[in-house]
Amino acid sequence: MAEIQEFDSIEEILEKLPKNECDTVKRVLYGKGTDDLNLPQKPNALSEKYNIQLLGCRFSCNKEELRPPRIVRVGLFQHKTPLPTWSAIKEMREAVFKMASEALEVAALSGVNVFCFQEAWNMPFAFCTREKQHWCEYAEIAEHGSTTSFLKELAKRYNMVIISPILERDEVHNDTIWNTAVVIDNHGDYLGKHRKNHIPRVGDFNESTYYFEGNTGHPVFKVTEIQCSQANLRAHLSRKL
Repeated sequence: MAEIQEFDSIEEILEKLPKNECDTVKRVLYGKGTDDLNLPQKPNALSEKYNIQLLGCRFSCNKEELRPPRIVRVGLFQHKTPLPTWSAIKEMREAVFKMASEALEVAALSGVNVFCFQEAWNMPFAFCTREKQHWCEYAEIAEHGSTTSFLKELAKRYNMVIISPILERDEVHNDTIWNTAVVIDNHGDYLGKHRKNHIPRVGDFNESTYYFEGNTGHPVFKVTEIQCSQANLRAHLSRKL
């Protein structure tokens, strides 16, 4: 039996193809491609210190004749849990918050305007286990729970909109659990939330063990205009494994 080799990303494998084949595969998988964007030295140095992999990409578009460009920098953060999944919840939360602080600091130096965490970012992604104990203990109030309160200060400090997907506990309705994305504006204020609509039910992978389809519809949130630079940026940050 062939030995299974570890790899960092699909892109790493695709880059081994001849360039024309690589470009074709990426176009089929991702659509229009992106251009590499060189980031400043400071965030690169800090990302090395924090063991964060930092990647900058730029989406190009046709310039309009009558309107100036409106450019937004978006940061996407993907990570593993900083501690083993069996760690005490309080210890895990403290470690996750420390990791988030470091990622947001790197993002701020990269000029990010909107920062997006991954789904259920502040806990182990346990929904495939169908076990409620002790995973549901990570659930918290969306409006003023510990995670939202923690991120409010950082959003204000860095003048950054933050999207924070968490496991929400609705204490008003008998502690109902939701998979919820919390939106915090660049002034550090809670702006609103969106509860996940599509709930996978595939064999043993049944997320309705924890929560059902959301009831918030498809809300749109208006934020105060953010000062953006003249470079179109998507900064992708990921905690190195």
